[in-house]
Amino acid sequence: MGYTNRSRDVMTVAEYNKCVDLFSDRLFRFILKKIKNEADAQDVVQNTFLKMWQNCEKVEFPKAKSYLFTVAYRDMIDGIRKMSKISQPETMPDRATSAAAPSDIKDLLNRGLQRLSDVQRSVVMLKDYEGYSYKEIGEIVNLSEAQVKVYIFRARKKLKEFLVSVDKII
Repeated sequence: MGYTNRSRDVMTVAEYNKCVDLFSDRLFRFILKKIKNEADAQDVVQNTFLKMWQNCEKVEFPKAKSYLFTVAYRDMIDGIRKMSKISQPETMPDRATSAAAPSDIKDLLNRGLQRLSDVQRSVVMLKDYEGYSYKEIGEIVNLSEAQVKVYIFRARKKLKEFLVSVDKII
């Protein structure tokens, strides 16, 4: 055993592999929900795990989940910013043009999520889809716990307003 001098806070290969098993699917779902492109989501996840491998001496296993989601979130935001500089979207469709009756609640919720700001969508997804605590979300998106609560409150309020407005149209 040549690794006896190794510090305990350094991530081992086995711990890294366990992180891949435990978090890669959740990370992929989180990113895919945000950017809607499987190939790009896979790239973000792959880059995230590569960065963790490159920094395994600095990442403690108990904090790996938070590290992964933080790195993935920031990588995703950087990618979105780059794409927005390349091609600016014309406009968001208004309610009248998107009033076709949704086939199920999942489609309706996805439409509502798309109306939220990037930060609102991210915090709601981390809280409601992935089950993170307010503190963990704050660490991932670089906000205070209080700011996370405010963003989630406002996002849920917007979602509720959207759902009520669609219900009136349909």
